[in-house]
Amino acid sequence: MILAAGAGRRYGGPKALPFLGSATEMLRAGGCDPVVVVLGAAAAAVIRQVGLDRPGSAVADGMRADELGRLPGDPRVVAVVNDEWATGMASSLRVGLRAAARLSARVVCVHLVDMPGVTPAAVRRLLDVVPPARPEGVLARATYAGEPGHPVLLGADHWVAVTRSAAGDRGARDYLRRHSALVQRVECGDVAQGFDVDTRRPADPGEPRGARSGNLFRA
Repeated sequence: MILAAGAGRRYGGPKALPFLGSATEMLRAGGCDPVVVVLGAAAAAVIRQVGLDRPGSAVADGMRADELGRLPGDPRVVAVVNDEWATGMASSLRVGLRAAARLSARVVCVHLVDMPGVTPAAVRRLLDVVPPARPEGVLARATYAGEPGHPVLLGADHWVAVTRSAAGDRGARDYLRRHSALVQRVECGDVAQGFDVDTRRPADPGEPRGARSGNLFRA
């Protein structure tokens, strides 16, 4: 799951525009299938950019939060719009978890769109800790030099409680803190970088390093 609904005010625009393509490709390469993308600010522009409004697509501008749209060309990518994106990340997480439940998922790998340093190797390392016999119970997160970061794995057993506790921009933070004894910490600092991008670098006001703009399905 990619949370990509924010307006990116400090960045100068929604980060979904430059980062979504590479973030989606990264999760797919890491083993996530399908990938749920939660959109919000400038959703219509993002939908056009990634091809959701192509002929034959069931998705149009104004798609509601209860509508799932599969990207033409790759049905493993599913988009949903958070109409309440301005209230913070928690609302996007709730929308994403509802979408995952409708897709009969048992585990979600929660990723933020503005973290271009995360790699497929980090995602695979996280997924390796999912117990095959009981994936719904997993609770894990990537760490970088011991510091907690993203992605975060949430088994379906935790979704209702996470949804209830999520508020503002905290997402699952409070739930993970209260259940820290259950959280598996997976060190990924040797295969990825856990930084997020808040502003454009002055020397490069265009596309940030590690980002890819344009259609998700271009070569």
